[in-house]
Amino acid sequence: MKRAPLDAENPFAAPSSLPYGLPDYRRIRTEHYEPAIDYGMAEHRAQVEVIATDPSEPTVENTLVALERSGRTLQRVLVAFFNQSSADSTPELDALEESVAPRLAAHLDAIHLDARLFARLEALDAQVASGALTLEPDTAWLLERTRTTFVRAGVRLDETAQDRLRELNAQITTLATVFGREVLAATNAAAVLVTDEAELDGMPQDARSAAARSATERGHDGGWLLELQLPTGQPQLVTLRDRRLRERLHRASVGRGLGGEHDTRPTLLQLARLRAERAQLLGYPHHAAYVAQDATAKSAEAVADILGRLAPAAVANARAEAVELTVALQQDEPGATLEAWDWAYYAERVRSQARSLDETALRPYLELDRVLHEGVFRAATALYGLTFAERTDLVGYHPDVRVFEVFDTDGSGLGLFLADYWTRESKRGGAWMNNLVDQSTLLDEPPVVVNNLNIPKPPDGQPTLLTWDQVTTMFHEFGHALHGLLSAVRYPSQSGTEVPRDFVEYPSQVNEIWAWEPQVLQAFAVHHETGEPMPAAWVETLLAGRQDGEGFRTTEYLAAALLDQAWYRLSPDEVPTDPDDVEAFEAAALEGAGVAFAPVPPRYRSAYFNHVFSSGYSAGYYSYIWSEVLDADTVEWFRENGGLRRENGDAFRAKLLGRGGSIDPLQAFRDLRGRDPQIEPLLVRRGLTAAATV
Repeated sequence: MKRAPLDAENPFAAPSSLPYGLPDYRRIRTEHYEPAIDYGMAEHRAQVEVIATDPSEPTVENTLVALERSGRTLQRVLVAFFNQSSADSTPELDALEESVAPRLAAHLDAIHLDARLFARLEALDAQVASGALTLEPDTAWLLERTRTTFVRAGVRLDETAQDRLRELNAQITTLATVFGREVLAATNAAAVLVTDEAELDGMPQDARSAAARSATERGHDGGWLLELQLPTGQPQLVTLRDRRLRERLHRASVGRGLGGEHDTRPTLLQLARLRAERAQLLGYPHHAAYVAQDATAKSAEAVADILGRLAPAAVANARAEAVELTVALQQDEPGATLEAWDWAYYAERVRSQARSLDETALRPYLELDRVLHEGVFRAATALYGLTFAERTDLVGYHPDVRVFEVFDTDGSGLGLFLADYWTRESKRGGAWMNNLVDQSTLLDEPPVVVNNLNIPKPPDGQPTLLTWDQVTTMFHEFGHALHGLLSAVRYPSQSGTEVPRDFVEYPSQVNEIWAWEPQVLQAFAVHHETGEPMPAAWVETLLAGRQDGEGFRTTEYLAAALLDQAWYRLSPDEVPTDPDDVEAFEAAALEGAGVAFAPVPPRYRSAYFNHVFSSGYSAGYYSYIWSEVLDADTVEWFRENGGLRRENGDAFRAKLLGRGGSIDPLQAFRDLRGRDPQIEPLLVRRGLTAAATV
């Protein structure tokens, strides 16, 4: 690829001069991205060519380290670009992403299918095997992982197979981009407009105000717009008393992508078929086997075993919960059948009657800024000695983004944390963490990380009041942020969250426990108007109800994970060809897995399952429950050792968070726990002890 010069005025022409290398979003414009990406790819290929043609005997420095140092311009522009395209997209960025995706796939193929590079890696491996070369543990792991990446990319295939592989990779990356764009458009288009305020009976005033703001912003003055979040279940269903509106909202949610202008079904079928073909080309029976082999699960059979083991007990719990909710429903409507749009509302009613506490009462005590400072940050200070200071002189990629400098226990600067919590039309659904700069001592780069959520934005001057689920989501995503911020590795490819997909959720899930820690909860759960702490009896009730609804939560999650596996255990010929068959396939898959229970639909239906068709979780949505085995076992370790103590945080940081992907992840767990993980703590947490006998 010919390397065209990059205009010196382009913000990516040189590393950012801002603190910690924060991308200079004050200067970055859409037109800067494409030339910088093209230049970055050309520069990277030139650097790799030097490595591949080096006449010297392969060494760590001229091969592994040289590869780690290569492509820095491309890395700088891509992290800024993909962060913005996911969190503040425009039609121009969408078009650019679709155009760039196949070119990037071809760029990576050109590197990973380069037999000359692979020969150098093989030569290094032979030196290690013969005893002629001794490597530091992180370098040995880097060599192992880099060789594996090349093999899994197809470097050992013949020329004809490699040509087909290049075609498949280009098509898959393009289609994944298309799917994500269409899901966002479908989600925005499916927002439910309410014109009669009486229908909003039960919705808290702050939520109504946010809905009114959304309606006004979309040109519906005088109305209320109920915007959809990515999962099937919508948070408004908890409080809305009008059953017809609840049904309307639920049907809008599950109908996304099923036909119309933003029909995602043709795209998802192509993705399933092409990924299946690629897996077979690489020697695997299906895509699920390809994914699991390089994760901690190691096999699709191991994934099927744990999901199949948990599903019967989870569904049994959900059915028992449904009986109780049906009683409550029929008090309002004798003879009525419990439907999916009734579940959240009556679950909250039953819980509030049993616990004398409901979601509406909690919200005034859960103000976003206080949860952030006195909850999320406070726990990080107690565990790791970190402190935080907002940097109003630094800006993010959108005016809603807040930038915080993070200081280590000795007061030295550790990195930057960007918080982007409010929803908007330009942001994809869900919650996630991104790196803008990967920590690396080799490159002398500290970390810059981003957390994104999708919380409705209130009118100016009004507080953002959270649900309890949103509180735990904040803690969860900050667990990912800590994985990035506390990384202490040499090589950038091993930084922080650069671990297998079924391990990456583990530290973030551990961090959720601090939302429930009494001393932390009492610090952030303060009434936003009166300053009064949440009543002690309420705190006790909240803690006592942690297992409430576990049947529902586990079943909806497992249904989604099993659906993901069903799509990706198909051969190319088994993937349906008619978009109208998507729903039938989904229904059969859920029935076959034993999780077809109409009142509890999957957390994501196929047509808007962004995780597995657009993001990096294809055949990997099982990762959350797989990681939770490690998480629940680690929570027991914290409890055994006194809970929220600096000594515990320092050990978790040193033995696990700080090591990122520089070690076999399960070895990092063993170093912390002193043994292999055990499933029993998970079964107890989720009320699935019946699964222990399965």
